[in-house]
Amino acid sequence: MTSITANDLNTKGVSAVEFALQQSGEAVITVRGERKYVVLDFSTYNKLREYELGIALQEARDDIANGNYKAESVDEHMDRVLG
Repeated sequence: MTSITANDLNTKGVSAVEFALQQSGEAVITVRGERKYVVLDFSTYNKLREYELGIALQEARDDIANGNYKAESVDEHMDRVLG
């Protein structure tokens, strides 16, 4: 993973990000030597979001299969959640 310093980002702008993404597909932005942010191209970001949503869907299916859910009206749900 390619690193970009905050100073490089300030001086070179988006070209520093584009160069880093061409090298490894992702980049870490460091601030005062500490890894602070990760930059991905948009297609990689979308793939990660799809994976995340797939995992959430599987967890919901598992909860239903294991009986770990409540069947209630919206009003009942709000009363339970808000107390």
